[in-house]
Amino acid sequence: MNQLPGELRRELGVPGAVITGLGSILGTGVFVSIGIAAGVAGDSVVLAIMAAAVVAICNGLSSAQLAANHPVSGGTYEYGYRWLNSTLGFTAGWMFLWAKSASAATAALGFAGYLLSLSGSPTSGFLVPLALLGLVVLTIVVLWGIRRTSQVNAVIVGMTVLVLVAFILLGNLAGTHRADALSELWPTGDSLASFAQAVGLMFVAYTGYGRIATLGEEVKAPRRTIPIAVIVTLGVSMVLYGLVAVTALSCVDAATFAQFVDEGAAPLEMVARQFDVPGAAGLMTLGAVTAMLGVLLNLLLGLSRVLLAMGRRGDMPRGLAAVTETSGVPWTATIAIALLIGAMVCVGSVKLAWSFSAFTVLIYYAITNACALRLNADERLYPRIIPVLGLVSCLTLSFWVERNVWLAGIGLLAVGIVWHWVACRLTGGQEGPAS
Repeated sequence: MNQLPGELRRELGVPGAVITGLGSILGTGVFVSIGIAAGVAGDSVVLAIMAAAVVAICNGLSSAQLAANHPVSGGTYEYGYRWLNSTLGFTAGWMFLWAKSASAATAALGFAGYLLSLSGSPTSGFLVPLALLGLVVLTIVVLWGIRRTSQVNAVIVGMTVLVLVAFILLGNLAGTHRADALSELWPTGDSLASFAQAVGLMFVAYTGYGRIATLGEEVKAPRRTIPIAVIVTLGVSMVLYGLVAVTALSCVDAATFAQFVDEGAAPLEMVARQFDVPGAAGLMTLGAVTAMLGVLLNLLLGLSRVLLAMGRRGDMPRGLAAVTETSGVPWTATIAIALLIGAMVCVGSVKLAWSFSAFTVLIYYAITNACALRLNADERLYPRIIPVLGLVSCLTLSFWVERNVWLAGIGLLAVGIVWHWVACRLTGGQEGPAS
């Protein structure tokens, strides 16, 4: 197959795409977010995990059929241009770019913190340099090419999954179980609002499957591969999330589980200390280290591809669309993203990711579902009810976002609209819908 200049290489099959999705999902979601959601919804966090998975599947199938019909890098940024308009397309790319760059910085700092904890070294003075070192190493991995990156990703994801499986087995075989564990599984009238909030938190924890769509230009047989990869990724993630939550809540109550998060500790590590197994807590910390590396690696992949797409259209400097002849990697976009993440790491603004994540993710996937509703009958892979449910769920869950998050998100959006207007005039960017 002849490759045109500036095109990326289609080298990912179903296994590689699934590993990319799992590497993006099995990070803060399983090691932190379950504890936060447990503090909100109590034992019913187990049902919130399942409900959030259903919402994620609707959104994931919308992403999958869009990527199958338009398999290029950029994800919803490109879909918005093709099926809606330039403003909504740019909005998706802009919000994704900034929020996920901050998330990547959080993952880098998290990796450094967990690694220092594992080694017993003090965090002061070493946290930022170690985070930057991890970022540099993974940037080099990404610059090697998608095939080698996928191989490294497979090792990282494999280690993370093994640690989670060990947690589940040890917790059920060696853990001290509570007599009243999961006794309040079903939410009642007064707790329904908390349950809905927990569903929103856990939905955000699932959204790493979007990396599969952003790599659409590097997937083999995208019309077949992407839908299968999204469904398998979400299915495996739901099972792991659910089993981890049940195991943790069988050993400690929901309030204690959430308190571990508030104290700044790795909640699964603290739960593992309840097991009558030497080294179990350290094993959980090791899993957190590999999980954070996986998140950072896959965000570098996804963000660089979105920036590549924005450079191609002129929404960002066109030099960011350069692709190497040898490895087929968008090298300028990858380095630019690494520099942006590195700057955020140096500032240490880890709260920025959480301030924007819920708002931006809901905007991003609302636009995704709106695009899916514009598909023609011969383009659709699934019934129209799927994107309808996805759109309604995103808009409904957005009502549970705090007011200050709304204001911060709207401010970021306003800056983006001004930048889009300026960029279109400076670079001749595309104003109307793409052909």
